[in-house]
Amino acid sequence: MRAIIYTRVSTQGQAEEGVSLDAQEAKARAWAAAHDAAEVLVYRDEGMSGSKTDRPGLVAALTAATRGDALVVFSLSRLSRSTKHLLAVAEELRERGIELVSLSESIDTTSAMGEFVFTLLAALAQLEREQARERTRAALAYKRTRREKTGGDVPFGYTARMGKLYSKSNEQEAIELMRRKRAKGASLREIAATLERQGVRRKGGAALWHPEAVRRVLEREASA
Repeated sequence: MRAIIYTRVSTQGQAEEGVSLDAQEAKARAWAAAHDAAEVLVYRDEGMSGSKTDRPGLVAALTAATRGDALVVFSLSRLSRSTKHLLAVAEELRERGIELVSLSESIDTTSAMGEFVFTLLAALAQLEREQARERTRAALAYKRTRREKTGGDVPFGYTARMGKLYSKSNEQEAIELMRRKRAKGASLREIAATLERQGVRRKGGAALWHPEAVRRVLEREASA
């Protein structure tokens, strides 16, 4: 097992909590040593808010982690300040066979109790998605019957003319690709990588796909 250590501080967070990057790393390294980690990799985000989901250090840590590794953080707040994002990360790790260790909360999915917590996090993520789908269906049902544009931005897979949405063929093909790969068990990160390799562009022309962007597209389509 490799220990993938992720540490983060924002300027405000470091001042208030007094948990420096070095202190977080030292505690995580102690866990790695106690668990005979074959290798230790450290990734940092300094001066970065926990509400940002595309932090360079976190993205690099999640990319480096592979099945059988453990992602080690000082606390869940270092991983994310957003409950929704935290649940999404936890579920992604579970899908990819990567353990999650949070030292402050004593969460260690290499143990039976930690595995239970991991399962609970995944269940909460599923509940949140289902509730979001129900709210979306209720709010948008009327507008869909009128083929009206239902948001400030035109969603991926569609184009807008005179306030109404119409399918955009190349983006619909990309959505179908996402569905097929997800149905076959591909992780959100794997799907994002496939889209990038095939040169699929997001709305606005961006070439990079984050797993959260893939999730949003699939959840929106599922609620349609």
